[in-house]
Amino acid sequence: MENIESSAVIRDESMAQHHEKVSQKRVAFATVIGTTIEWYDYFVYAAVAGLVFNQIFFAPAGPVVANLLVFASIGISFIFRPLGAFIAGHYGDKLGRRLMLVLTLVLMGGTTTLIGLLPTYASIGVAAPVILIFLRILQGISAGGEWGGAVLMAVEHAPVEKRGRFGAFPQLGVPLGLLLASFVLVIMTGFVSPGDEFVEWGWRIPFLFSLVLLLIGHWIRRSVDESPVFEEIKQRKTTIQNPIKTLFSQYKSSVLLAAFLCAGVTALGYMTTGGFIQNYTTNPKGPFALDRTIILSLVTASAVIWALVTWISASLSDRFGRKKIYVIGTIAQIVGALCLFPFVDVGTYTSIAIGLTILSIGIGLTYGVQATFYAELFPASIRFSGISITYAIGSIIGGAFAPLIAAWIVNATGGTTYVTVYLCFMAGLAFIASILLKDRTGIDLGPENEEQQNQSPLIWK
Repeated sequence: MENIESSAVIRDESMAQHHEKVSQKRVAFATVIGTTIEWYDYFVYAAVAGLVFNQIFFAPAGPVVANLLVFASIGISFIFRPLGAFIAGHYGDKLGRRLMLVLTLVLMGGTTTLIGLLPTYASIGVAAPVILIFLRILQGISAGGEWGGAVLMAVEHAPVEKRGRFGAFPQLGVPLGLLLASFVLVIMTGFVSPGDEFVEWGWRIPFLFSLVLLLIGHWIRRSVDESPVFEEIKQRKTTIQNPIKTLFSQYKSSVLLAAFLCAGVTALGYMTTGGFIQNYTTNPKGPFALDRTIILSLVTASAVIWALVTWISASLSDRFGRKKIYVIGTIAQIVGALCLFPFVDVGTYTSIAIGLTILSIGIGLTYGVQATFYAELFPASIRFSGISITYAIGSIIGGAFAPLIAAWIVNATGGTTYVTVYLCFMAGLAFIASILLKDRTGIDLGPENEEQQNQSPLIWK
């Protein structure tokens, strides 16, 4: 009888472990697919805007101003990321991570599809760029809320020894979203004339394709379980009424330093994801006027390298700690900043590929660690607000207007030397911040351990 009961217990434990592993795999798959779709939407806008929107939405302003307006429209969404982060963080800490994931995905996919249907300036006049900017703002709100939920769903489901790797899944969505967006545009520019046909209607197809991705992503995300950490918070009834107030009253220094971590990677990353390199190298009135399809293919290849290094760095962080890998990554970012434009300005496809490769390695080394690094900084009860708002602030400091600043510097100076200085400065901020923050690798993320989580992550406290 005892043997039968013992066998039943072992069987039940085995089934529970199997269910947990299946659930973890489903969550990992849902976060990487969902964030890939979200960032595909976001990057399609940046890529197409740099190639086309200066001609069909902002053309009356003249070529130089139209280019600046295009990059401003890319950057304006970042201003509204904190709004999305505040909303999603507040309700994510009170109502759950999963609900926010579904809502942000629907908002992003819906606005992207509407951009694909939007009439041009020639059809409805100034209303066209106004509506375009409004839709871009909605994309910013969605992006601001999406990242934190995806990160927590991945990290809070993860076994502690694999937390870095699980945290890499939502991070992979960025390079994979860039890869997918660039790949779709390569196909479009390869099969549709890069001149009149692409400008007239070809650019709309990648936006309308988002509707298909939205349906797939919505189905996948609704199939995952809520974060076990949030479920425990609900059971303990320890949700905080105003998590944002608590965040800014007790964790201001942590928020600022962690925002600098993000600022470095976004400033460098938005040289490609913000469409600047694509515009700079293919603009008929620029220094090179290179083939659009080949440049998009090089950006696609760089996204593969970015994704690969992201996964490698996340795995290394489980073994050596988040901080060590992040510090190494910020040094690699500085190297990437120093090398990018000197190689791009050689003006050959080979030199541009080398510059993008060095850049992607530096970005990936930090980006793979970032999600888990952030999640381990903040206590469970305010974690969604903490990582979402910190990431949004860092994105504004670093990525919001990086393409616009780069374009302005090139127009003002006639070269890219000071763009390199600007990128090195942003990467330097990330390096300093990574030195000043403690390594909290493997800290218990559950609500029962908030006393340890509340200890300062700064090295001087």
